[in-house]
This record gives sequence, C-alpha cells and structure tokens, in this order.
Amino acid sequence: MIQDVVIKILNKHEDDRGWLSEIYRIDETFFRPKMAYVSVTKPGVSRGPHEHKFQSDCFVFVGPGNFDLYLWDNRKESSTFEQHVEIQVGSEKPTMVIVPPGVVHGYKCTSKEDAFCINLPDELYRGEKKTQEVDEIRWELVSDCKFKI
Repeated sequence: MIQDVVIKILNKHEDDRGWLSEIYRIDETFFRPKMAYVSVTKPGVSRGPHEHKFQSDCFVFVGPGNFDLYLWDNRKESSTFEQHVEIQVGSEKPTMVIVPPGVVHGYKCTSKEDAFCINLPDELYRGEKKTQEVDEIRWELVSDCKFKI
C-alpha cells in the first residue's frame, strides 16, 4: 500500500429494486470534497498519469465498466516513496480511492464498454470562479516519464 492512500471496497446492498452502496461518509475519513464530477472513458483509453501539488482526489468506481488503476508515491518525505500499486476497480470490484497530493495516478478502461468514474476532489478545479492555474503535473505529456500505464 501507499501511505495516506485510502482504498475502500464498496458493499452493494441489493434487493428486488436494484442496489445501493455508500461511497462517502464524513465520519469515516479526514477527507472533505469541494466539488464532484463524472467522467466516461472509452475502452482501451487511459487517463493520466498525473499528480497534484495540493489537491486530493476521491475516485468512485462502481460501473458501468472496469479500470486498471495505477498509483505511484512521488513524495520524497513519504515512507512509501517510489512504491507502485496497481488494482482493478469498477463494476466487478466497486471501489472508492482517496489519492493525496504527490501520489501520481492514472487509470485505463479495461472493459468492452465505456467505463464511468466519479471524482469528488477536495479543491475546486482552477480555484474559485476558475481564476487559478490548474493544479496538475501531467506526466502523460512527458516522453521519458517513468510512470507508465
């Protein structure tokens, strides 16, 4: 595991109507989201790898679709510096993951259908009224990047 990363396997409570899963509870974590969005990724497509200097991401993978999620600890002060983790998440393994600043992350759609990801970051994209620089180091744009998906 990587220090400060939270990985929570989600339980589906099913009945004849369908299913329900708690994805976030304020009494279970230090994390406090400031916004939410959903993204759809096409089969075989990757997002990332990238990292944030200040923002933490709270990804929720419940489907439809599945991903391989990649995490690399890029924080020199961390006890797990340079550790790499890869996990499968999505409709086959519903999971919530909190990724702190300095942890490089990315994911690839491994299903034959589009895959959905919900993100509840703890910072506003581009800040209040979108007036700030984007807090993102886009490793996917670096040709000799050591973080590979």
